[in-house]
Amino acid sequence: MTTTETGSEATVPAGASPEAREGTVPVIGSLSPSRAGDFMTCPLLYRFRVIDKLPERPSPAAARGTLVHAVLERLYDLPTGERTAEAALEMLDPQWERLLEAEPELAELFAGEGGEAERQGWLEQARRMVERYFTLEDPRRLEPAERELFVETVLDSGLKLRGYIDRVDVAPTGDIRIVDYKTGTAPRADFEARALFQMKFYALVLWRRQGRVPRLLQLMYLGNGEVLRYEPDEADLRATQRKVEALWAAIRRAMDTGEWRPRTSRLCDWCDHKALCPQFGGTPPPLPTTPVVRPSPADLEPTPRDRDDF
Repeated sequence: MTTTETGSEATVPAGASPEAREGTVPVIGSLSPSRAGDFMTCPLLYRFRVIDKLPERPSPAAARGTLVHAVLERLYDLPTGERTAEAALEMLDPQWERLLEAEPELAELFAGEGGEAERQGWLEQARRMVERYFTLEDPRRLEPAERELFVETVLDSGLKLRGYIDRVDVAPTGDIRIVDYKTGTAPRADFEARALFQMKFYALVLWRRQGRVPRLLQLMYLGNGEVLRYEPDEADLRATQRKVEALWAAIRRAMDTGEWRPRTSRLCDWCDHKALCPQFGGTPPPLPTTPVVRPSPADLEPTPRDRDDF
């Protein structure tokens, strides 16, 4: 299907590369899938993380996700024939030590009484996830074009989209597959759209950068061994662009008004900031009165740990 778009929904204009055009568009803000997900989950959570920058305790689930992602990324450093489950499992302990060196606070996860037993159980879960990966595909038959790829693009509105893609595969035909590893379990059918939002976000960025709609979006759930696949089209990606720009408009309104409304859900039970939430009898810290609080693009810089694994 071929359509023509104008204004903020234009893609690649004739005679100009996305890179050339983006260099002339003033950046008004920046958004990653994780921060967009925070705002959709709860605007107050977005404020706590982006505006207030409140510290959060290390999470065993998030740390396990980081560890498994690191192993699967480095698995493809090995020669093709050596990419076995045994080789991947041997990477777990060294990668965990590497993560501890980079983030010493992770040692607090297992510092209490019975911590070593908890660590072993936690590590066993990571082992099962790595083993499960090999039931879903054979890495000896793959040669990813990119791993942990940082991507960004600037929309005509000036909103910069950015994030990290776990893996990009490119077929000899030029078809692009975006792959994301999840260390949680596959969502119910009525939550699939939320799960696919992150992937469509990445597909939108790649489309604008390369002028080609990715052929397949693939979510691999290592928690239960399910794979969610979706074939996007231009209409999907234009709708995704409208959604992220609407999200940014809502974020800007909250910045202007200072109204960051809490939204309760089952995720509240795992929120580090529950004690500060008005829905649970808490009081958020005061916002600065002047100047109007606006996070800079650097405040919204995503990291490889900004994952939606749950």
